[in-house]
Amino acid sequence: MPVTAANNAKGFTLIELMIVVAIIGILAAVAVPQYTQYVIRGNRAAAQTFMMEVASREQQYLLDARSYFAVASAADWTTFNVAVPADVSKYYTVTISAPVVAGAAPTYTITATPIAGKAQAGDGSLTLDDAGNKTPSNLW
Repeated sequence: MPVTAANNAKGFTLIELMIVVAIIGILAAVAVPQYTQYVIRGNRAAAQTFMMEVASREQQYLLDARSYFAVASAADWTTFNVAVPADVSKYYTVTISAPVVAGAAPTYTITATPIAGKAQAGDGSLTLDDAGNKTPSNLW
């Protein structure tokens, strides 16, 4: 019996392959932005956790020194005896302002500012103060 094209048809046609490529493209167009937002939320959560730990450290420091510790640069973290986790320092610059005002109760504000050019750049700065106020409230 002679072999004909109808009997030997195996594999995919070009149209079938193009349909599969189009479906994969649509799925990727939906999944990539969602994954990016997931990563940004994860990085923000890591910064928030670190900020809460630092707030606890500040309360301990207040009991010992009767003032809060200010952190303006990376070297100050070593003096404060706190290591900024790599997953936070990669995306945020974290500082603590602890102004001393004569006759006033000590205060502090922890600020995590996104590093320009990183995934978090458009996310906005996070702040936490000695009263527990967290801003912006929509990111906490």
